[in-house]
Amino acid sequence: MQLSPGWNAFSNATAALFSLLCVFPFLFVVLISFTDEKTLATNGYRLIPEKWSVGAYSYVFETGDMLLKSYGVTILITVVGTLLSLFMISLYSYAISRKSFKYRRFFSLFAVFTMLFNGGMIPTYIIVTQVLGLKDSLWALIWPLAMNAFYIMILRTFYMTSVPDAIVESGKIDGAGEFKIFYRLVLPLSLPGLATIGLFSTLGYWNDWFNALLYIDDPNKVPLQSMLMRIENSMSFIQQNSANSSISLEVMQSLPQDTARMAMVVLATLPIIFAYPFFQRYFVSGLTIGSVKE
Repeated sequence: MQLSPGWNAFSNATAALFSLLCVFPFLFVVLISFTDEKTLATNGYRLIPEKWSVGAYSYVFETGDMLLKSYGVTILITVVGTLLSLFMISLYSYAISRKSFKYRRFFSLFAVFTMLFNGGMIPTYIIVTQVLGLKDSLWALIWPLAMNAFYIMILRTFYMTSVPDAIVESGKIDGAGEFKIFYRLVLPLSLPGLATIGLFSTLGYWNDWFNALLYIDDPNKVPLQSMLMRIENSMSFIQQNSANSSISLEVMQSLPQDTARMAMVVLATLPIIFAYPFFQRYFVSGLTIGSVKE
């Protein structure tokens, strides 16, 4: 049924308004990060800053090479971790999606069990640091997030609904082995599902700070999120102990507070936005995983 021009215009306007509401909070954060701290404290938050300033970014970038190193560490663990996660999850999900796999029920229940129960923080810390010996290693930031049972079940459902058994059987008739069937026939059909899981994994690695708090002491191996958190904690410590500090009151008041926090949000969020175009082509199709198709 063809929509009338009036209804079509109303639908487009509603979609545009909804898109603006989704983007506006981030744009507002960007504007606040470029606002002068004293003006912000006096006049409060405004859509258009009364006085522009880059003081917040100057304060954050005073860490110099440490911030650039943290960016490099985060990019490295995000790229390596996402590729490793996709490799392991795709193989595990494919195996438990095939009816011919004898132990598919056991490994499916095993994945679901890990979603409900885990060993806890202390046993995990002992395994990572003492058994695996990954203390102060970048692998301590990669391996704990490499396997996600929820992503396994999502991709398993995608394989079962989007990869026909006839394709697998045709590969076996042609004499192909399981790995050849998987890489030549199944993976090309699974790009929407893999792109969806890849995007989730990328966001997980990029935003992770807790593992660095547990396993990383070397300042040269601290990822971005943990580095920004340390900068904010240092700033809060200086402000809370200003009465016992030799720093003058005027200098303390000039230190950015809210604007620095907003600048940290921008620095942590802006780079990951550029990852979306690489997944956008398949992401919408991936969101329909498990849907009924005609």
